[in-house]
Amino acid sequence: MPAFKFSGVNLAITTPFDAQGKVDYARFESLIERYLAAGVHGFVLSSGTGMHVYLSKDESKALVAFGAKVINGRARVIAQASALLVEDVVERTRHAKDCGADGVMVLPPFFEGPTDDQGIIDFYSSVSEAGLPIIGYNVPQAVGVEVTPSLFRQLSEIPNFVSVKDSSGDLAAQASLARTGLPTLNGADPLVPYALFAGAAGLIWGGANLAPKTCVALANAASEGKWAEVQQIWASLAPVMSLIWQGDYVQSVYAGAQIMGFDAGNPRRPLARLAEQKLGALREALAPLVQREALAW
Repeated sequence: MPAFKFSGVNLAITTPFDAQGKVDYARFESLIERYLAAGVHGFVLSSGTGMHVYLSKDESKALVAFGAKVINGRARVIAQASALLVEDVVERTRHAKDCGADGVMVLPPFFEGPTDDQGIIDFYSSVSEAGLPIIGYNVPQAVGVEVTPSLFRQLSEIPNFVSVKDSSGDLAAQASLARTGLPTLNGADPLVPYALFAGAAGLIWGGANLAPKTCVALANAASEGKWAEVQQIWASLAPVMSLIWQGDYVQSVYAGAQIMGFDAGNPRRPLARLAEQKLGALREALAPLVQREALAW
């Protein structure tokens, strides 16, 4: 089996906004350069953490084009191409391919879409015609569709369908996907070391916006089987990764990234800044990482 091309930390990078709520491309370029310097292996552009659902199709396509140009082969590029209409997904996927992206991440049909296996298979089969590797997305609590091991095996028979990102937060369910022998990506921040130990092939990690050097160090140690080192690194990451997963995830990532010096501005409406009363707990959870990240640079 060829090496899986999306291993390591694929950063679900924040999308920076200016004071008027417009995409701030200058800041986006600066953030990309800093994350590249931190050793991030790949980027997910227009990610959920990057507020994909609150970007227009044109904004998302422009963001992908700009980000891919800045990265310029120095790390892999995954573009989120999720949309309600399959025609839009195919269009976004073709655009990502034209921009030089290495793959796309695509939610199953959502908002009263098909929930039967064949409907999901037909959907991804249509997307595969765009000719770019596809990472499916298992987040049943948000979409209402669960990618089971059986469905994963069937999807993997589709040309260009290469992996599933599991953000269910259920380690047992994710481990069952990994036991198929097919590449599974962990997308649940609090499960990172456990998912890697259970056989996850890589990470799509929004929380890595907060402490990229530390997150990359953990992934690298896991790839080398240095599990005692993984455990030691995770001890500093666990408090904040658990906290941000408990609610207000995107707002918490934006606020935490700002605290750690990776300022992406405020989330776009209708999301607001993280409530002031929650910032204290976030700062406390980040405290073990401040010095670690500073020393890493």
